[in-house]
Amino acid sequence: MIAYFQCFSGISGDMVLGALLDLGLEVSHLEEELSKLPMEGYSLSAERLKKGGITGVRFRVDVHKEQHSRKHARIRQMIEDSQLSPEVKDVSLRIFRRLAEAEAHVHGVELEEVHFHEVGAVDSIIDIVGTAVGFSDLGIRRVLASPLTVGSGFVETQHGRLPLPAPATAKLLVDVPIRASRVEGERVTPTGAAIVTTLAEGYGAIPFMTLKAVGYGVGAREYQDAPNVLRVLLGDAEETWETDRSVVVETNLDDMSPEWYGFLMERLFNLGVQDVFFSPIQMKKNRPGTLVRVICSERLADEVARVIFMETTTIGVRYHTVERIKLPRHTTVVHTPYGDLNVKVVKGLDGGQRVVPEYESCVRVAREKGIALREVYQAVLESNKADEKPHQNNKID
Repeated sequence: MIAYFQCFSGISGDMVLGALLDLGLEVSHLEEELSKLPMEGYSLSAERLKKGGITGVRFRVDVHKEQHSRKHARIRQMIEDSQLSPEVKDVSLRIFRRLAEAEAHVHGVELEEVHFHEVGAVDSIIDIVGTAVGFSDLGIRRVLASPLTVGSGFVETQHGRLPLPAPATAKLLVDVPIRASRVEGERVTPTGAAIVTTLAEGYGAIPFMTLKAVGYGVGAREYQDAPNVLRVLLGDAEETWETDRSVVVETNLDDMSPEWYGFLMERLFNLGVQDVFFSPIQMKKNRPGTLVRVICSERLADEVARVIFMETTTIGVRYHTVERIKLPRHTTVVHTPYGDLNVKVVKGLDGGQRVVPEYESCVRVAREKGIALREVYQAVLESNKADEKPHQNNKID
């Protein structure tokens, strides 16, 4: 079962649990599992509420007994010594460790010395362990998520007034696609960020799947720009293709020497972009020009723009995000008379596989041996047919 977290209003631990309860996790089962931890003085509640015309589950933890702060080492020991299932323990410990590592980095302390304050410790333990229980109960094996909408402004904490996203949250969101909301407020909490960044395989469009259920977790705050809910789509994954998100960076040129284009392409590919191509266009005043278009990951977009400004005559670039659908693939090695060569194995819609020789690997051999490139390609394809089970390193590219 695959779960897709649609975080148009951000994500928090209580919103995750609310969505899982809406999908079918029973409160009684959640309470039974949490009782396996040596923790008391709290009660759980879940009610159906409407936010912005959407009905979902608002999950709450009410603490009615004095609590003590708990260090990460103590929380880890609590989970390890409990009667929770190995699966629930593993997920819980991985999320807590990621959260603690972010807190340790922000506050400049050792991992084992990170502590969670009083009520916050109880909330975090219940949200994280409860999420692990929900995943186990609902049979969720894979998680994907949308880009995260983060808040702006400031938040009051035990450490004083901090900017949003909170420092620990910002650390957790490194290498994760984010976008700012138009309304101030905390949209992504540290616990919510720890959950999604630990469990999600990637971020982008809704994956290809057969939808089975939809759950809504209702947040505590009210916002004017979007209903404050987390939507979780639950379904059976179709492994036919994969999805991801890329950025297209482009500009129009009509006053640049043709000699410069080759070097521009070389520099862009050296950055690690996915593709670069030039297209002839007719511009204003009927001038012939060239459209330079680059497809890259979101993290490379700014660097791509910098190279274009540096190596061309343009004074502006355009960019927009795009969703990609791609066939599953992995790289492997085929043994040929010319040595071991890299190939890409692509899984087709019918479940069959086709082998695509890696260009650079084949070019290297063609140059070294002084033979035609097509001969190297042919040797790769023939050798692969003779070896029905080539060694796979399962490297995803």
